[in-house]
Amino acid sequence: MKNLLLGRRAFGGLTASLFAPAVLAADPVASWPDRPVRIVVPFGAGGAVDTLIRAFGQRFSEYANGQPLVVENRSGAGGMVGGAYAASQPPDGYTLFAADVSPNVVGKELNPKASFDPMTSFTPIMHLVNLHAVLLRNPNVKETTVPEIIAAAKKKPEGFVYSSSGIGNGAHLFMALLEREAGVKMVHVPYRSGAETVTAVARGDAQFCFPSLSSSLPMIKGGQVIPVALGAGPSPILPGIPLMHDTIPGFDVAVWYGVAGPAGMNPALADKINGIFGKIAALPDIRKMVEENQGGAIVGGSRQDFAAFLNREYERWTPIIRAGGIRTE
Repeated sequence: MKNLLLGRRAFGGLTASLFAPAVLAADPVASWPDRPVRIVVPFGAGGAVDTLIRAFGQRFSEYANGQPLVVENRSGAGGMVGGAYAASQPPDGYTLFAADVSPNVVGKELNPKASFDPMTSFTPIMHLVNLHAVLLRNPNVKETTVPEIIAAAKKKPEGFVYSSSGIGNGAHLFMALLEREAGVKMVHVPYRSGAETVTAVARGDAQFCFPSLSSSLPMIKGGQVIPVALGAGPSPILPGIPLMHDTIPGFDVAVWYGVAGPAGMNPALADKINGIFGKIAALPDIRKMVEENQGGAIVGGSRQDFAAFLNREYERWTPIIRAGGIRTE
């Protein structure tokens, strides 16, 4: 009997030693998330990306163990303030980032002294959307087409002013591309947001801007600004509007947003997060919101797709930035 008890104790000890490590080493991917997840939006509340992320956040808990997606706005320096903060966080999946062209692609080109390198400081997770961009003019500008604008700008170098929502953001880069491709020069005046960018044109403080359609649609409908051409398209929201590539072949631009995490994230965890955002992106109400309210389209795809896209964006915009001497220092 004594030997039998010893045997049972020995087997019980062996059983404990076999199963205890499995409990202690719970799979962090399988258990994620077990608390709220936050996503840093590098711009102020109410803008296109903030609205987009909050819409995704409303459905996040349905696919994430009931845990919410908490939006944290950290604006400044064209997205670089929020980017620096998000890049410094642990890559455990509990801090995500609303990706944008400056903090996730060209920020180091704009400011070589930046505290992080956008191309190496993040784990790409998903390319969420492309939003239509639209070239707008003040109603008092007599040039109504892209060819007319280019012709007038060539006759009077730096005679036109354009606004943007910050140095090196999409609205700035689109106009810088226009300047280079058309061989013209205009005066750039940066503002703090997409709304201020469009308002500047409506007031006549600037003649042109190239913002997202979603940020400018109310003023387009009100007649305060006039659409000249779409960066890519066409768009059912603005039927009949010419496309930029009708005048400048190969000119194809859109405002894009995605999701990223700090560099070094477990690939399996990044895939899991990608899958959650993919499920949300496939929901009819989310697609309707993006298409009808924001004038864009869901992109989706794999982490690898997004990483390849970011590399293409870097290769595309870096020569524009360097040739134009664009800096945020």
